[in-house]
Amino acid sequence: MSGTVIVVGATGAVGAALARRRAAQGDRVVLVARDPERVAALAAGLPGSLAVVADAMDAAALHAAVAAAGPSVSGLAYCAGSIALKPLKRTREADFLDAFRLNALGAAIAVQAAQDALVAAKGSVVLFSTVAARAGFPNHAAIAAAKAAVEGLTVALAAELAPAVRVNCIAPSLTRSAMAAPLTGNAQMAEAIAKQHPIPRLGEGEDSAALADFLLSPAAGWITGQVFAVDGGRSTVRSRG
Repeated sequence: MSGTVIVVGATGAVGAALARRRAAQGDRVVLVARDPERVAALAAGLPGSLAVVADAMDAAALHAAVAAAGPSVSGLAYCAGSIALKPLKRTREADFLDAFRLNALGAAIAVQAAQDALVAAKGSVVLFSTVAARAGFPNHAAIAAAKAAVEGLTVALAAELAPAVRVNCIAPSLTRSAMAAPLTGNAQMAEAIAKQHPIPRLGEGEDSAALADFLLSPAAGWITGQVFAVDGGRSTVRSRG
C-alpha cells in the first residue's frame, strides 16, 4: 500500500537512492534538501514527488518543510549529515555544535514535526549514524559524538513513540558521495580505505538505501529501536592479512 514518505537530505547519495526506491513502489515522496536546482532535478524524475527547499540547520525551515507533507506520513528518513574530520586540538566548540545540530538535533526536529502524521499512519522512521560512533577512529571526535547522539535518540524515540511508530538507525561506513569526495576523490586514498573493510570496497548509496527501504516497509513491522551496521564488516570483522 502506498503512502507518503519524507526524505530529508534527498539529494545525497543515500537519500536520492532511497527516494527512487520509494517512488518506484508508488509512494508520494517529499524531497527535502537545501539546493533548489538539485532537488528540483531529482523531483523531475520522480512523478508525484514534492520538492521542498530547506536547510536542515534551520530549525524553523526544517519543521515547516516536514509539516508540508500533510496529515499522514508512512515514513521519514533523515539522511542529512556531515563528515567533520579534525584532530581534537584543532576542533573548535563550533565544530562540535554544528555537527550536533545537523546530525542529531535536525533528526529530532524532523521527527517532532512529523510526529502526529507518523502516528496517524503508524509509520516508520530511519535515522543515520556512522561506523565511527562505535569503532574509534582518529580525527572523528566531533562527528562520532554527534552520531552517537543519533543512536541514543533512536532508542529514546523508539520507546516514546511505540507502538504506533517504529524508529531504527543505520550506521554506514564511508560511502561514495559528494560529501565524502575529499576522502574518496583521490583514487589511491579511496583504495586504501576500501582495503580496511573485510569486504574490500567503499559503500554505495544503494547499500544503505536498500536497508532503509526495508525498514520503512511493513515487512519490518516487528523491528524498532535497532542500530544496523552497513559497513562491509568494518565494525566487527577482522580481515585477513
